[in-house]
Amino acid sequence: MKYALWLNNIKGISPMKIKRLLEHSSGARELYGWEERDYVKRAGLSAEDAAAIAGSKREWMLEEEWARLTGKGIGFVSLEQNEYPGRLRNIYNPPYGLYYIGSLPAEGAAAVGIVGARGRSEYGRVTAQRIGRELAECGIEIISGLARGIDSDGHTGALDGGGKTYAVLGCGADVCYPRSNRYLYDRILEAGGGIISEFPPGAHALARQFPMRNRIISGLSDAVIVVEARDKSGSLITADYAIEQGREVCAVPGRLCDSLSEGTNRLIAEGAGIYLGTAEFLKTLSIDSDFVSDTIFHKKTLEKDESVVYSLVDFCPTGLGTLLQESGLLLDSLLPVLASLEDKGYIRESITNYYVRVI
Repeated sequence: MKYALWLNNIKGISPMKIKRLLEHSSGARELYGWEERDYVKRAGLSAEDAAAIAGSKREWMLEEEWARLTGKGIGFVSLEQNEYPGRLRNIYNPPYGLYYIGSLPAEGAAAVGIVGARGRSEYGRVTAQRIGRELAECGIEIISGLARGIDSDGHTGALDGGGKTYAVLGCGADVCYPRSNRYLYDRILEAGGGIISEFPPGAHALARQFPMRNRIISGLSDAVIVVEARDKSGSLITADYAIEQGREVCAVPGRLCDSLSEGTNRLIAEGAGIYLGTAEFLKTLSIDSDFVSDTIFHKKTLEKDESVVYSLVDFCPTGLGTLLQESGLLLDSLLPVLASLEDKGYIRESITNYYVRVI
């Protein structure tokens, strides 16, 4: 793998040029042994590219660089290895190499990408977390980008559901971006998931690198769900890649007057699937809906007062005063009911004395 690591780090040699080199050789190890003229005569590269490759061999210390990488706890896998993710291998212009911390998505498990707006609404947050949790409870791995907003919500939901989730970064795998998501970054690894990037360790987050990482999010997924997106959103780039790659794309519909729904509603108008719920969605992945029902829709029995209060809580915060007035319960009776609904995972207190639905 040390030869593959070298090939992946030659400046100016893109994945498409690496692909051409591989088509005319048995792999990185053979390419390392070529003379400078061979890169031109045998692979058809330019003289400038050949000079860059030859120069890289003089500067790149095979053993030292490999030891430096593994010493940081960072893994590396290339297209030449069986461990390279199969779904990603078959997309147009796949990255030659991937750096990762933790693990890579399991080949035998279904995987779904969850993406959307950074500045999402409370409804978007709750919806993305719910989707991530319910899919994870069905054994489906969640792929996203660790960005603020919907990406983070999808990861969080998957972790709350006891599943594995994978973050694809637009920077080095050892660089937590944004920094505010450090807790989530660590939690993903603790749960057995992984942090993945095509960019070398230490690479800073640059705007031009995020569209590149989006093709990996969709490429690692069997389907992509978009939860809230403005009309010109990076999430729509991921959806475009998914369509090009033959992935199923679903969007969560939203209100016509809401700018956060412009992108998702447009996707639906252009032919994307409408996300109507987990059981319905999983039919597109050929997963038994009876299994889904047994797994995620088996709810704990609610007592009479719990049912009444739960019916009054929505995805927008509902105040304690409103619940007192509309439930007809006294405060001493209402508070234990709210505590019970929280314990059962039906609602949560979003801010002091205001409650929102979780399921």
